Amino acid sequence: MIPSSSPRKMRQSSLDSENEGILSIISNCSIVFNFTDPLESPSQQDLKRNKLIQLLGIVKSPNPFPEKVLPSLVSMIAVNLFRPLPPSCTYNTITSADLLPDDEDFASTLSPTWQHLQIVYDILLRLVLNIDPKVLRELINQSFLLNLLSLFQSDDPREREILKNVFHRIYLRFTFHRSFMRKSMNQVFLHYAFETEKHNGIAELLEIWGSIINGFTVPLKEEHKLFLMRVLIPLHKTKGVQFYHRQLSYCVNQFVQKEPMLGGIVVRGLLRYWPITNWQKEILLIGELEELVDNIDPGHYRKLALPISTRITRCLNSWNSQVAERALYIWNNEQLVKLVSSAIEEVLPVVVEGMEKNLKCHWSDSVKQLTEDVKAMLQEMYPSLYENSVQEIEQRQFLARQRELKRKETWERIELEAAKNHFLQPHHLLCLSH
Repeated sequence: MIPSSSPRKMRQSSLDSENEGILSIISNCSIVFNFTDPLESPSQQDLKRNKLIQLLGIVKSPNPFPEKVLPSLVSMIAVNLFRPLPPSCTYNTITSADLLPDDEDFASTLSPTWQHLQIVYDILLRLVLNIDPKVLRELINQSFLLNLLSLFQSDDPREREILKNVFHRIYLRFTFHRSFMRKSMNQVFLHYAFETEKHNGIAELLEIWGSIINGFTVPLKEEHKLFLMRVLIPLHKTKGVQFYHRQLSYCVNQFVQKEPMLGGIVVRGLLRYWPITNWQKEILLIGELEELVDNIDPGHYRKLALPISTRITRCLNSWNSQVAERALYIWNNEQLVKLVSSAIEEVLPVVVEGMEKNLKCHWSDSVKQLTEDVKAMLQEMYPSLYENSVQEIEQRQFLARQRELKRKETWERIELEAAKNHFLQPHHLLCLSH
């Protein structure tokens, strides 16, 4: 009689066979196509896509994924994802939210390899969610994370969106990598803000940071406050801030909500990097300033009232009507009015001068009308102080006119003396020759 194999050996044989099958699928998925080479076979491209879908199904399965296969699987993921990115094009201003269903044909031109890449990202995401981080620690290591971070430079907003989800999930589950991931993202921000001002994924990285900041406990650690001061605030100075301002503003406000005492630092930083010629940025920063005022510690009101009011006044005097109108609308904010009231004797003369200048000189009727509305509000709140401010302005203007007249008289006298000297000059020369 031929002895039958033991159940243990049969199970092992079955597992080995299963592993070989998975390895075979992984091998097929490790072939990289660029979809631009005419020698590439469309049938082979379709075969790889089918194999990737099959592999995704295995990873999604509730059955435990064989650990022996993990190194090959992570290697396959790396081969597909970690690739040289083409030079950035005009699409770098597009976000995933901008792509509508009707834009699918346009979106497909961003990355011809997306039909494969999307599934590879899904496999990586499932791997991160389903496998114990301790098992993956040596495979998803610091080198892997740096390569993943470099992919945020991709022009394709769909890739950056799914990459954001993957990177964030790794941060949540791989707690032993958190410090390294924060430092790595900060290096990207600093390199962007102070050196290149070229990066496609700042908005997505800030979204990840928004969730991280939301989880910070109070009181905040010193390293987190330094991140606010040295990284987030300088990000306001770049030319491309409008492409990630929503995410940046959310991160900054999270800090101020957690510790209102930080409001003064943030406001001064914002005023330091205030744009001079970029009206779109000015409108964004006025909105952010208004949000900050709602969360600032009232103990800082008096110190911040004058610098904030001075900047708002300059904005309402802007020749760009949109900037001027946005600066005037901010006076509807009750919290701003409270802040200004904390140092009204210092602030009101500055504001009144700006109001009167608008009413006399601004070209826009709508700006003049809004200025009238704000003036009426301030006159009602501080009638005598407003009147005194107007009188002081008129007095200063009168004195300025007097100085101007005196200056003109002085120059006229100098010109007359110069003319006399010029007339006498030949006579002097004649005397000198004798």
